[in-house]
Amino acid sequence: MSKHDFTAAEFADRLARARRAVAAAGLDWMVLFHPVSILWLTGGEAKSYRAFQCLLLAADERPLTLLTNGADVAEWRDDSLADEVHGWGGPEPEDPVDAFARLARDKGLLGARVGIEVPGFYLHPHHYVRIRDLLGAALVAEPSNLIHALKAVKSPAELALVREAAARADAAMRALFAAVAEGRMELELAAEAHRALLASGCTLPASQMNLVTGERLCYPIGGPTRRRLRRGDAGTVEIGAAYKRYTATLGRQFSLGEPAARVREIFAVVEEAGEAMMAAIRDGVPAAEPHEAAKRVIARAGLDRYRLHTSGYGLVPGFPPSWGDPTINLFGGSAAVLRAGMVVTVEPPVFIHEERVGARIIDNVIVTETGCERLSALPRDLAVLG
Repeated sequence: MSKHDFTAAEFADRLARARRAVAAAGLDWMVLFHPVSILWLTGGEAKSYRAFQCLLLAADERPLTLLTNGADVAEWRDDSLADEVHGWGGPEPEDPVDAFARLARDKGLLGARVGIEVPGFYLHPHHYVRIRDLLGAALVAEPSNLIHALKAVKSPAELALVREAAARADAAMRALFAAVAEGRMELELAAEAHRALLASGCTLPASQMNLVTGERLCYPIGGPTRRRLRRGDAGTVEIGAAYKRYTATLGRQFSLGEPAARVREIFAVVEEAGEAMMAAIRDGVPAAEPHEAAKRVIARAGLDRYRLHTSGYGLVPGFPPSWGDPTINLFGGSAAVLRAGMVVTVEPPVFIHEERVGARIIDNVIVTETGCERLSALPRDLAVLG
């Protein structure tokens, strides 16, 4: 994503909604650290999430102000909608929290009511402690999902990008399947999928591809290795396609030659569980309800204790290491409610280590008023290849 990927009117609407949310939370300022929050508001996608960065968002019309590593200042000024871009470091090292302290004093944060995001990956604990101590009584809240909640329902323009990403994921999966052959490494299959993604205008996804075959089929989140395929091997693969940062995921199972009966048996349970989830998805449904539908199918087959992964979650523009929306989880205990325009994954799993087998079929769907729209055009069948 960049500031050129959406209209000025769409960005202006996002900013207005964000300012209203800050004010409604009783805050004067919100300090944003999550790169997805910053991207959504500014269109900037520089790799500065690798180090300290933050966006200062006021409840009123004061400038949208970014603090970033000095090496990234030029890119942010050229390709984002931040009104002000300040850098720390550059020719010589600098403590980024010292730079934040100067900016906070200059903008009047120390005498205001301030909230901050505390994301899981993008704010170092030592930096958090020092910022908390610096702000002192001015820090009155940590509403980490304030911006995430605003963007959970996608605009028509965002959904168009998600559909583009999904089409590219389909093409990458076809390329991977075409490469399946005896003696090929898992890494070679992954290379064909990545080649298709990059050639289609996608960037590298936020998370490593999951690809397991043969005796590794029992690993829910296993990356590709130098393992070579043998006839009779089954494989499970998840591809993430990032088009203008908007991510679509796709997971399928394949077999090099006829699969074992147990592989087919487990696959059939997982396929039915996914269909049950999609049948339960629609506007207004608690996010835990589709999960419970899948759980019933898997439990009926006597496999409930082998559900070693969430049944689904929301998708956002991805930054390493994740493309998941922290506000939407289709899992037990979730407080989220599905709304039309959300994009969620459907991926109920079964993985049995002692049998060295497992299955997960992954589809993305757009929640609609009456159901859901599945984004992949690929069949959900177990693909028997070679």
